[in-house]
Amino acid sequence: MPSRTAETHWTGGLNDGSGVTTLVSSGVASFDVSFPRRAADDAEGVTSPEELIGAAHSACYAMQCSALIARAGGTPGTLDVKADVTLEADPAGGFRIAGIHLTARAVLEGLDEAAFKEVAETAKAGCPVSKALTGTTITLDAAFA
Repeated sequence: MPSRTAETHWTGGLNDGSGVTTLVSSGVASFDVSFPRRAADDAEGVTSPEELIGAAHSACYAMQCSALIARAGGTPGTLDVKADVTLEADPAGGFRIAGIHLTARAVLEGLDEAAFKEVAETAKAGCPVSKALTGTTITLDAAFA
């Protein structure tokens, strides 16, 4: 399996500095990052590691869930996944990702909602990004759209 690369060029200190994160492997985009925007309620067009983790997690989860829907005998239609990633102060010092809440809404055939919810939970536990984030509490709200 291939390896994928992203990189960040940072200038300055934590509170007065800023950086640019680039998706190197795909060349799709570069994103501005800064700690003050990361910790603020309004991102003002600047992304954060939490948002990027959310993007990775929602995409990975959607792929895993789609595969498991088919394996369970369903026919995947659409699956909309949102990942809310929460940053908070760490009692041990600094900050930590306190949790990730996934919201999944599916339109599909061949499974009832109970079977979908079971598949959705299995996907939450089995998607590679969930596995990589095992120290983080990940919750799920799955339902038909």
